[in-house]
Amino acid sequence: MKRTLLAAAAAILAVTGVADAQTYPWKPERPITVIVPWAAGGSTDQVVRVTAGEIEKVLGQKLVVINQPGASGSIGTRNAMEAAKDGYTWASGAAKDVGTYAVSGLLDTKAADWRFYLSVINVSILSVNANSSYKTAADVVNAMKAKPGQIAVATAGINSSGHSAVETFTRALGVTYKHVTYDGGNPAVNATVAGETEITTQLAVEQASMIRAGRLRPLAVLSDKPLEIEGFGTIPPITSQVSGYKPDANYFGIFVPKGVPAEVTQTLDMIWKDVLPKSEALAAYAKRNGAIFAPVGGDDGLKAAMPAIQTYGWLLHDGGKSKVSPETVGIPRP
Repeated sequence: MKRTLLAAAAAILAVTGVADAQTYPWKPERPITVIVPWAAGGSTDQVVRVTAGEIEKVLGQKLVVINQPGASGSIGTRNAMEAAKDGYTWASGAAKDVGTYAVSGLLDTKAADWRFYLSVINVSILSVNANSSYKTAADVVNAMKAKPGQIAVATAGINSSGHSAVETFTRALGVTYKHVTYDGGNPAVNATVAGETEITTQLAVEQASMIRAGRLRPLAVLSDKPLEIEGFGTIPPITSQVSGYKPDANYFGIFVPKGVPAEVTQTLDMIWKDVLPKSEALAAYAKRNGAIFAPVGGDDGLKAAMPAIQTYGWLLHDGGKSKVSPETVGIPRP
């Protein structure tokens, strides 16, 4: 009788594709380390902590999130690369960053060295200090034209999403700015709040609380669609004010280095297929902070991330900021 019941349960599992901690190929025996290569409180830190909580529920094992900021995210990422390939150390961040480290010369790695497990799409906001005289995105553009290379913009560094956004934006409009870098999105946002810089183009998830508090004035979303932030309202897209470019989807998530046991990535493939797309906690986080809930992993994760990797890799190269040509590390021109 017991064998009959077990066979029936197995048949149901095969049909539904639903898995629990007892059916995953990998059963971790100790806590897993997830390295966030940026400061605490930033976009990567926020989404990784929510995602980690969801993974813990199904794996039955603790995920320890450690912040190791520095060198535009490359220090923490290098530490994950150099850790034992046993599946117990993961990296995290924006997919376009890990995919272009080799292009910028920050780290000898490429997208093919990792398996991508992505949770949300983040968008950048062009925001200014609440006391700024800038009222529209056009005001910022006019100031950059009038004072080439003098308008200070705070970002989390050369390989950050904020830098990618402002580079794409200014390159398309033929203007220049003064780049001021910080060790993470949260410090960059705080710098603009404090008046150290005039502008920040960091991600909505990093700016949302300051926007709600009235300490930052959002001028436009660097996207072709408006963005609603819970507790604030709707921010218009940059394309409604200026024309010239269309940003690619900026995916954030967890990266597992190639070379770990196959059962590790097989298990994460299953979690990203059956668990993360149903996560109420992750969906609520995205809604609250102005992100787009979009879990995708494995082969599909790499496919989803490649357009942004291509755009940013060639943006660096065409702007004279690359150490190698993107095509030499598997990034074809878009």
